[in-house]
Amino acid sequence: MKTLVVLPTYNEGENIAGILDQVLAHGLFDVMVVDDNSADGTREKVREYVTQHDNVNIIEREGKLGLGTAYVEGFLWGLERGYDCFMEMDSDFSHNPGDMPAFVESVQAGADLAIGSRYLGGTISVVGWDFKRLLLSRFGNIYASTILATELSDMTSGFRAYSRRALEAIELEKVRSEGYAFQIEMAYYVLCMGFKVVEVPIIFTERTRGSSKMSKSIVREAIPLPWKLRIRSVLGGLPLKKQVQPQ
Repeated sequence: MKTLVVLPTYNEGENIAGILDQVLAHGLFDVMVVDDNSADGTREKVREYVTQHDNVNIIEREGKLGLGTAYVEGFLWGLERGYDCFMEMDSDFSHNPGDMPAFVESVQAGADLAIGSRYLGGTISVVGWDFKRLLLSRFGNIYASTILATELSDMTSGFRAYSRRALEAIELEKVRSEGYAFQIEMAYYVLCMGFKVVEVPIIFTERTRGSSKMSKSIVREAIPLPWKLRIRSVLGGLPLKKQVQPQ
């Protein structure tokens, strides 16, 4: 299965070479790095990989345009070039590259979205967060899943894989959310299309190098989003390429 891994970066100079090495070591993936004008040498390091590896690519953006649009640009690039599977993951080792084949296997087995879950079966598989951050994440997932009437345990996880048909069914250019909101929005659209969504157990490890991109604005955006999605679903305003029934 031809798989593209999309890696958004903003000042990940301390991590990007290690991530690329581990992703490429699988021998299974092509990579698209979408860099938001990093000032710490990230894109220069990626350029070196681009010259040395035919399966490493980079989109260099002119400013800090955000996580959601970075993934959308990467997805659109891959759709134009015939990829079958599209992976999302962080560039800071919070997602274990060793887990990557399990996501592709899930898509090969028929899933249209495989989400790496930190909370599957009522467990909490997170290393390095304080209680406040853990509570925010756990409550946020329960909140979103309840409002959107899903059974998913981790709608905000950014470690996931999509099938080609799932992304083709969404008007990606109209998806403008960032951070947690982007992940919730995309998962909801796949569910609304009636496609198969599965969760893959993972262990999330807080970054040890570089600075977190978490911000209050990301949280503020995610709070009203589930309500907006439900309303848009009822009114037929979701950016999907066929009519869907509200959940």
